[in-house]
Amino acid sequence: MPFGFFIIMAAQFFSALADNVLLIASIAALREMHAPSEYEPLLKTFFTLSYVVLAAFVGAFADSMPKWRVMFISNTIKIIGCGMMFFGSHPLLAYAIVGLGAAAYSPAKYGILTEYLPHRLLVVANGWIEGLTVGAIILGVMIGGMLIKPSIAETLLSFDFPIIETGIDTVGEMAVCFVAGFYVLASIFNLYIPDTGVDHKPLKKNPFYLIHEFQHCLVLLWRDKLGQVSLAVTTLFWGAGATLQFIVIKWSEMALQLDLSKSSMLQGVVAIGVALGAVVAAKMITLRKSVRVIPLGIAMGVIVLVMNFVHDVWAAVPLLILIGALSGFFVVPMNALLQHRGHILMGAGHSIAVQNFNENLSILAMTGLYYAMIKADISIYVVLTLFGIFVSSSMYLVKRIHDANQRAHDDVIHLDDNTHH
Repeated sequence: MPFGFFIIMAAQFFSALADNVLLIASIAALREMHAPSEYEPLLKTFFTLSYVVLAAFVGAFADSMPKWRVMFISNTIKIIGCGMMFFGSHPLLAYAIVGLGAAAYSPAKYGILTEYLPHRLLVVANGWIEGLTVGAIILGVMIGGMLIKPSIAETLLSFDFPIIETGIDTVGEMAVCFVAGFYVLASIFNLYIPDTGVDHKPLKKNPFYLIHEFQHCLVLLWRDKLGQVSLAVTTLFWGAGATLQFIVIKWSEMALQLDLSKSSMLQGVVAIGVALGAVVAAKMITLRKSVRVIPLGIAMGVIVLVMNFVHDVWAAVPLLILIGALSGFFVVPMNALLQHRGHILMGAGHSIAVQNFNENLSILAMTGLYYAMIKADISIYVVLTLFGIFVSSSMYLVKRIHDANQRAHDDVIHLDDNTHH
């Protein structure tokens, strides 16, 4: 891998790390305000809203200038969101602004891989980026969990700087300062990301043109036989993954009697599994073999059902690692395949924007459904059962569609050239 790739990875790591510390800090801030418990999944809803609403514009924005500049601007927006939370804005509103930065960041983050690397390295690169992103999730939820732990929080808040009055008086304010520091670090790495030399399309001023262009790209990717399968899998995966974050917190509080600080650590355990799965997939699965991993999605949904019978932390840890490993192993090749097809069909930024639109629509729908279930006071065990059945049956349906595509002799799919039928 060229050296510039590792600069991209470092920028991505610190930005993702900050996103995940901020999620735990925001949950803690809502609890400090005594906000209703169903507000917690709404954090994800507010965060992902920008991905859906701005999908038609962020892809074109990412393709209109060097990717490092897009990433730098996006991290600056995230820092503004942190500042809003620090100065007393409602956590949901501040987290929505951070989501705005994240929506602009994502097409540049993934798009630069297809510009910078040959497609034979895409699965390996995705293994790296997913592995590091998951590493950031593990570390992020653990740092977030530690920052809100009363003993550690009190020690950090007791620090006094001579002469300077910091104005940091609460656990939430202190946690947000840490988050802003990580975003600043990511921004510094952004400045050193190499320019790929790819021609940039001037950004069209007409919003209706951009919406029409996005709609065309959306239809193009869903009609492509490989594109539709990989897009369906990643869409389901990210919706399920976002919901699972909140399910794990609620489930560990109910079944394992853990507080928020310890429950957030269990989120990190799932993420360890995803990282392991991502690394193994990067070593074992080529782009050509990527569709063979779909059955693992079915298995993951079935294994989630086992969580209903676990009431001990030592049994929960290996089970959550296994669930994470299965999901990491099957999503990395699907992601690489989707990027490859999108790059061929419409260009990197546009294809990632289409991917983000679908994935975040799925996150909005699934976390919204979870919000409704929690508000209706449905048992977490019922929620868990419905979740596992939904994941398995959806993945089974995707497998059936792919098999039907393969059997259609007139739809021969080539991965190695720039053609599609």
